[in-house]
Order: sequence, then structure tokens, then C-alpha cells
Amino acid sequence: MNISKSIDFLLDNAGIIIQYRLKKEILNSLTKTEEENLLEQIYDTPHFKIVRNYAKPNGYIGSGAHSWANWNGVCLHETPLQDGEAAARLLSYYAVPNTHPLIKNFVKAMRDEDTMQKEFSYIPPEIKRYESRFVGMNSGNCLMALIYAMQALVGHGDNDTSVQEFQRISLKGFERILEISSLDEITKKRNGKAYIEWDEYFPNAYTLEMLAYTQKWRTPQNIRIIADALNHLKTIITSYTHFYIKINNKLVGPGWELSRPIKAFETDVTDTTMYRRPLTEIAMLGVGKNVEIIRKSAANIEEAINNDGILRANLKFPKTKGYSPHPTAYGDIQLELDYKRKYALECDLTFWAVQFLYLCNNCTL
Repeated sequence: MNISKSIDFLLDNAGIIIQYRLKKEILNSLTKTEEENLLEQIYDTPHFKIVRNYAKPNGYIGSGAHSWANWNGVCLHETPLQDGEAAARLLSYYAVPNTHPLIKNFVKAMRDEDTMQKEFSYIPPEIKRYESRFVGMNSGNCLMALIYAMQALVGHGDNDTSVQEFQRISLKGFERILEISSLDEITKKRNGKAYIEWDEYFPNAYTLEMLAYTQKWRTPQNIRIIADALNHLKTIITSYTHFYIKINNKLVGPGWELSRPIKAFETDVTDTTMYRRPLTEIAMLGVGKNVEIIRKSAANIEEAINNDGILRANLKFPKTKGYSPHPTAYGDIQLELDYKRKYALECDLTFWAVQFLYLCNNCTL
């Protein structure tokens, strides 16, 4: 499909972040001088400056990661961006180069055990969380899975052996799906609650991101495994099936496990607060239209933008109240800085459409 109308709309109306990403990632049209100028404007945006101000002398940004904003009446996060995960997401979504000192120092801190132990010692539950940081790795449900995913998000998921090992674990989660015909084969019950053991393999949001933002794991065979697994997942999970992870004999909530059906994009449906993002990350895996939900999403997008190139969607459903201009663990991606600006929402949606179709049409299978 010709998306020139969509691109023209974005070039005429989008804000600086979309302009940069469109020209850098899709059009490949930036000169060195243009790239430097656009990045300087991004570095001058309010949210980037907030994240930069949260950087500590040791390199870590903010406080914790997917952590408590308040503890016993004490405010731990002045803004949502003071959370380390939110900071990593903003740097990733704004496409800040992985050579930027802010990112290099952040990654260095995340790879230093003494630094991380200190960073996760400020309240009692974080101390326990750090002590058991590797327990639940096979399903992406532990602190280190998150820390590795954060490194991948900012462009450093392929240059460290420990992070590359998490790529292997993440791929194994998709391989595990192909080994079962029902979730009953891997789940158990306690007091009516379904759960998996701490060492069971299963994909979640962080293992999906780990693979989406890295390259070392990619072979045609591995990409085919993921495509087959995602199609198989749709056949064995027809309705949302929530399960817990048993860690240290306690049932803990999973990090957005893929035991819910991932639905194809529709302009008049908003299924969850994280609706478009997992579709994008699946497309980033290189599976193209070999995955049914991706194929259907692409067809729906192409139909929706057929007339004027602009993607419009109904975002007035109750579940969209979780949307935030700040990156969150389970939120969709917002690149426009102010939705009060004319066409800002349409620019976010249309850039997503262009990006998604570009990824679908540049698959490696």
C-alpha cells in the first residue's frame, strides 16, 4: 500500500520526536547536520530534561524500577519519570542514540552489582526484591528481567553476555508455547488461583521487549519459531486467563503475561491500556504478516487510512484512562508532547500506522 499521504501528513503536522523518528527509521533521509539539529530539539523537550535531571552521579536514573511511588506516606517519585523503567522507556521512545552519555552511564550503572544493590536498598521491599532478583527469570517475572529489558530498550541488549543470555531465555518462552496444547499443562491451582512454578518458561511483556529490541538471537529458524508460537497461542487461549507465579512460596502477579489473547488492531476498539505496543513489538521481531494478528492489524490499518492517510481511532473507552504522556510499564506509546495541539493525537496514531506497516513489509521471513 502507498503510505505517501500518511507520510506527507506527518511531515506537515507532527512534532519533533515523530519528525526525527520518521526521517531516521523509515525514510532514511537525514543528513548528519539535520540529525544533530533534531536531536538538540529533542534534548530540549520538557520530559527529556526531567529525565536528565534525575540522573545520579553513579549513572543510574531515578529511583527503583517499576517501583513504589509512595512508601508509608513518603513520596518516592516526584513525577512518574523518576522511576528507572519510565526513564528507560522515554529514552527509547524518543530514540536517543545509545551513545549518548546519559544512556551509557545508565547502562554502566545497571551492570554494576554494587551500584544496583545500593539503588535497591532504600525501602525494605526493594531489598527483598533485589535479593531474589533472578527468581522467576524464565517467565520474565523478576527484577533482573526488567533490568535486562531496560538495557535492550536503550540499545544495549546485544553487547553483554548476561543480557544475551536473557535473549535465549526469552526465546525459550515462545518455544514452550509450541510444546503445550493447553495452559492446564503448565499451571497449577492454589485456593482457586492458577499459577506457574518460578522456573517455568512463558513469555511476558519484558521477554517480548527483550527480543523486539535486540538482534543477536535472530535467525530465520528462531523468527519462524516465534511466528508459529504466536499463532499457536491464539488457538489455545481464546479468553483472558490470568495466572500467578509462585516465587518463594508466594503467588505474585506476573508482568503482563501473554496468557491473554493479543487482539488485532481495530479503530473502534481499545482492548487494554497497552493495545498497540505489543502489536508493534511483535512486528519488530521480523515475523511480518506470518502472524495472524499482525496480518489482520495491517489490513485494518490499511483500510482505515485509505482515504486521506490519517489514522483515527476511538480512544474514549474507560480503559484508555490509563494513558499517560509519561511512558509507563503497561501504557501505549505517546510521542506527541501535547494532545491539546491540533492533530497531535492523529499524528501519534498515524506514525504508529506508518511504522507498523513499514515493519510488516520489511520482515525477514
